[in-house]
Amino acid sequence: MYDSFIDQLNGLDLSGLSIRPAPFNETDFPCEDAIDQTLGAVWSDLFAMFSDTALEADAEDIAWGMVNLFHRAASRKSAQLDRASDEIRVLLASADGSEVHSSNLEEQVERAQAAEASMLAFEQMREAAAALYRDETGSSWKPVSGSRTSHSRNLTSAVIDARDFLRARAENRRHALIPEGTPVVFAGGRQSFESAEDARVYADTIWATLDKVRDAVPDLFLVHGGDGKGADRLAASWAERREVQQLTYSLDRRLGARAGFKRNEQMLSLNPRYVVAFPGNGVTERLVIDAKTRRITVVDRRTVTSRSKTKG
Repeated sequence: MYDSFIDQLNGLDLSGLSIRPAPFNETDFPCEDAIDQTLGAVWSDLFAMFSDTALEADAEDIAWGMVNLFHRAASRKSAQLDRASDEIRVLLASADGSEVHSSNLEEQVERAQAAEASMLAFEQMREAAAALYRDETGSSWKPVSGSRTSHSRNLTSAVIDARDFLRARAENRRHALIPEGTPVVFAGGRQSFESAEDARVYADTIWATLDKVRDAVPDLFLVHGGDGKGADRLAASWAERREVQQLTYSLDRRLGARAGFKRNEQMLSLNPRYVVAFPGNGVTERLVIDAKTRRITVVDRRTVTSRSKTKG
């Protein structure tokens, strides 16, 4: 679990420094069963407390905040790892072979290993809490800004913000921010329905469509607008359940009316295998037109139901 940082260091010239295993092992952190059982119990009690009270409508916000606690803790450890890694690079550049220098370098290596191990542990807790959030709300959890990445090989689901993705691609670093596989773009607007049954049928259609697309493209990662409501939310929930990575392109509000069309350009620049289109507004219509112009196959579901009304 903690080999990745050591592997990176072994590729560097460490002036004879011996890289020892991290000064801890997996038993020094909460085990997976303990995490699942403890968070599950807390989650159950939390929603039982809010149920049938005047605060029931606020339960989802509180639940989001609980997941965010672990996300922020993992982010802090990631920042500590970055600082320790920078210090290691500085020490390597100024290597003089002295015992003092080697001791300082070993100290920074241990500090980086500790930060990485803690980051992975908090990410595991966040993913367990995010799964509970998804089961309770039907929505994929994502932070207000930035990405939800998982550095452990055992955690395959991630929600990556387009700005982080573009920076990582430009700098050719941070593997966790570069989705592996084939991009598939999903688009659709918010809908209103005459009944709960119509809404359920619409959601089932989105999931069934994406399942068929995944059958054709097993290594897909899903590209969408990251809207917390409507079709994007349903697609994000599908990706969460199927452990499919997500790359989200939020609207750049500074662009005003052009924001949606600029997002279309960015998503299509990935050369996706498919564009999956559900009912939406004019921006969705333009996305379909531009995709066909580029000879990208469109899975067109814009007439999936006649009993829904597009809200935008």
